[in-house]
Amino acid sequence: MSKLGLVCAITMLITTSDPILQSMIGNDEAIVMAGVPANNMLLFHRIRFRVGDPVALMEWGAGLGTRARTLILRDIEMDRARAHARADAFACPRDFEPAGGLSGDRETATAQALAECLRRAGVRRAVSDRTFPAIFAHHLATAGIALRCEPSLFIADRRAKDEQELAAMRASQAMTERAIELACRLIARASAHADGALMHAGEVLTSERVRGEIDAFLARAGFDNPRSIVAGGPQGGDCHHDGTGPLRTGEPVIVDVFPRSKATGYWGDSTRCVVHGAVPAEVARMHATVVKAKAAATAAVRTGVTGEAVHAATRAVIEAAGFGMGLPPAGAPATWCGMVHGTGHGLGLDVHEPPLLDRGGPELVTGDVVTIEPGLYSHAIGGIRIEDAVAVTPHGAVNLGGGLSEGLDWK
Repeated sequence: MSKLGLVCAITMLITTSDPILQSMIGNDEAIVMAGVPANNMLLFHRIRFRVGDPVALMEWGAGLGTRARTLILRDIEMDRARAHARADAFACPRDFEPAGGLSGDRETATAQALAECLRRAGVRRAVSDRTFPAIFAHHLATAGIALRCEPSLFIADRRAKDEQELAAMRASQAMTERAIELACRLIARASAHADGALMHAGEVLTSERVRGEIDAFLARAGFDNPRSIVAGGPQGGDCHHDGTGPLRTGEPVIVDVFPRSKATGYWGDSTRCVVHGAVPAEVARMHATVVKAKAAATAAVRTGVTGEAVHAATRAVIEAAGFGMGLPPAGAPATWCGMVHGTGHGLGLDVHEPPLLDRGGPELVTGDVVTIEPGLYSHAIGGIRIEDAVAVTPHGAVNLGGGLSEGLDWK
């Protein structure tokens, strides 16, 4: 097959729900993506093929119903890509070597090859997504190919998780919840020293030690785990404080775990709180409010509802209980208590991705996976946050987890 024939080998129809493709991409425009799929999750989602070297993707054809994908990647990856990647035609940079030759730098060579591929196909206009690297834009411009960026391109497709993705996320969430339960039970079943510090196996139980147990458990299960949050007492008053030092009886501890499956690339995300010993009255009030707010937000989730509306359901419960919303006002005392963040965020191939459940949050689509995580924070007392991940359907929210306890007693 000729090199131009490789470009034009249209063998598989491309289907998409992306409104950008349906309404804004012209029939005479190529759609281009580029980067390292191991790092660029928008590109990975499009081709479902993980590789640690630069690749370029071109979608081109006579119309939306006949567009085909040509994937340009390193030669030693082509057989694996043919078996697993979502593309129609495969090439390596030397298949599209420009007249001046290819650079010895892999990223530059891939950019040169993409430009030459488009040039041979007679394409003079291209559309990129928000992640398109500058080096690729530079070589398209050098080849006389006009490029425009559509910031929302492929975002809708990525948000609408398919059944394969949802299965992967259920598995990630299940392992996340097992790690949460391990940590909360370790804290709840510790003994208390006379000074209030928790003890386990003859040593002081610290945030770092609990975090180490979480890390070890998840590593054995095949998960990468960024630094989990295990924040006790006043440290939990900062919603993103990792937590350091000894944990203490009678104080709330936030345990927030968000690992990524090495096998699938999909993340889990869950938060629970635990109190060793007697629960202080104000902590109990905070906890009851957060549980109620989480239920209200979850009940508000369904296809077509905005992220802003879901957040409003949270806000109504928080404010009705007399707590604040937003950042503390200037000069607020340490006893001020309120919710300082949105209700949740999208979850998938990144731990934070669209949509947001907050002011300005967009309409939810079927297949969105979002966290529901209201919280209350006081620098004098600590924090309470409870979080689950749910899938959006026309009929409501479906919890991807297994009904993990929302209580404070984990004995």
